[in-house]
Amino acid sequence: MSGHAARRPRWTLLVAGLPAALFAALAGAFLWGLSNNDDSLPSTMIGRQVPDFVLPPIKGRPEGLSSDDLRGEVSIVNVWASWCVPCRVEMPLLVELAATGTVPIHGINYKDKAEAALGFLAELGDPYTRIGADSAGRTSIDWGVYGLPETFVIDADGRIAYKHVGPFNPQSLEEDILPVVRRLQAGTAS
Repeated sequence: MSGHAARRPRWTLLVAGLPAALFAALAGAFLWGLSNNDDSLPSTMIGRQVPDFVLPPIKGRPEGLSSDDLRGEVSIVNVWASWCVPCRVEMPLLVELAATGTVPIHGINYKDKAEAALGFLAELGDPYTRIGADSAGRTSIDWGVYGLPETFVIDADGRIAYKHVGPFNPQSLEEDILPVVRRLQAGTAS
């Protein structure tokens, strides 16, 4: 009976230690997640042709947007909505970029009312050469959009070269987005 009693404390220690070890592993994973700064999410669309689409203009604007409009020159496509708070954050940078004439910027207005979209542009500025109204959201789904804003760099052949998820800031614009634009523009100029 004394041998049986000697085994019991070891088993009890193992059972007692298992939750502590599990907690330590979960805490370690949580801390790694907090310190990991890689926000990039891979997109299966990179390197592929933009989906075929034809979107009407926002009511009150002259031109919509289609996949044919995204061929012939390097461009940026920004998916946005008036109700999107992060879209407000990046809009001043889009307006500044449009003013430089560096690259045409097109917009896909996602599930928005025309009056709200036009009011948003009147308030914050309108950087877009063309805007397609994606009132059903189907085109955005085809592009792989799952949150707003999302910004795509499109090459002159109509392929998606880069995707930025979320609002961009001056640093990500200068270090991530514009280098892709410049590289593609240099490639089409030669």
